[in-house]
Amino acid sequence: MSDTKHKNVYVALAAAQMEMDPLTKGAINPAFKGEGKPKGTRYADLADVVQAVRHALNSNGLAWFHVLIPGDTHIMRTSLMHGESETRIDCDVPLIVAKNDMQGMKSATTYAKRIGLESVTGVAPEDDDGNAAAAAAPPRQDQRKPQPDNMAHDRAVVDAHAMIESADSLDDLAGVWRGLAVTVRADVRVVDAKDKRKAELTPKNADLGGDDLPY
Repeated sequence: MSDTKHKNVYVALAAAQMEMDPLTKGAINPAFKGEGKPKGTRYADLADVVQAVRHALNSNGLAWFHVLIPGDTHIMRTSLMHGESETRIDCDVPLIVAKNDMQGMKSATTYAKRIGLESVTGVAPEDDDGNAAAAAAPPRQDQRKPQPDNMAHDRAVVDAHAMIESADSLDDLAGVWRGLAVTVRADVRVVDAKDKRKAELTPKNADLGGDDLPY
């Protein structure tokens, strides 16, 4: 380990960045086969990122770890810690899970760890095929139609869910539903939340006249 003393995480990281190895693309995504790429495109996976930064970080008194933070939208937090000064850098990456099972969670957490570690260290390959690798994963037969996969849409879904839960009457719920963007109303998570709240607000054995509510 280096004998150099660093006063905080930022100084230590600056020193570590001078020592980091190039980030090589050791993983292959077979979904992108083509001319000149008979096996598929290459990209840097989590193991490649770790290989590029581990020695430089550790030799300058830096360690990193990942913590899963549960909530309406689960978050993977990557922390870069300088033990001597007890200063740190955190990066929170929302988990977008394609399918609600352990395989889907594992894939999402691994990808989020990679994004987080790249973010707190500043390391990056010359170009990033990881997004294409994730997008190219073949859909499962029982997977619902995918929704727009971006942070802004997911924030809108979370907000819509909160507004739906706060509706205290069917009229309020109808007003919330009409005020949502078309893309948000099309999200199956929002539809499920609306249907659940609608059932909760509907009196048992009530005659709704054919249920002519506009949603």
